[in-house]
Amino acid sequence: MRILIVEDESTLNKTLSEGLRELGFQTDEAESLKDALYYVGIRNYDLVLTDWMLPDGDGLEVIPEVKRKSQRAACMVISARDDRESAIEALRRGADDYICKPFEFDVLVARIEARLRFGNTNQIEIGDMLIDPDEELVTFRGKDMDLKGKPFEVLAHLARHRDMIVSKEQLLDAIWEEPELVTPNVIEVAINQIRQKIDKPLKVDTIETVRRRGYRFCYPKKA
Repeated sequence: MRILIVEDESTLNKTLSEGLRELGFQTDEAESLKDALYYVGIRNYDLVLTDWMLPDGDGLEVIPEVKRKSQRAACMVISARDDRESAIEALRRGADDYICKPFEFDVLVARIEARLRFGNTNQIEIGDMLIDPDEELVTFRGKDMDLKGKPFEVLAHLARHRDMIVSKEQLLDAIWEEPELVTPNVIEVAINQIRQKIDKPLKVDTIETVRRRGYRFCYPKKA
């Protein structure tokens, strides 16, 4: 799962990023509103953790851009504002959670994990298919399918963003830890594995190739 950290205090930004990476999350770091909006424009995130007061603007302006791309993405605000009115304002402007500074890292992690559960990033049920990212398991009408590793992650990511066309670059950014070190053909390999291990035995189509744009989850076929 990929998290965007928007925090202008460099030390805190780095500490959060390193701590979350140690727990298995993929992270990107932005220290300004401009950089945050840039990242949101080119990548898909499961969760965005943003400070309110940034050097070039209001960190809450990131929220509608995140939600526009995916309603399933969670947005958490961290802020030095510890008054009730600020928390209410942030939540009314679209934040899913509000955390006052200073905070304990383990408490933050627990709230991130809870928010990701609430955000429908665990089991994905579509038609007769159930995709469980926690167990790395695809089940179709009660039958477990043999799909693991990166092909599973590609399938889960496309299913989670099933209303979108996702480019190869976006898939690389979302799933591979160091996307700059691999070539886009690894996506084609993963898609082929999905078609061999899911589509072919089940006689269904799960992934549609959209020429020159990317891929889209297409199960079940719309009438």
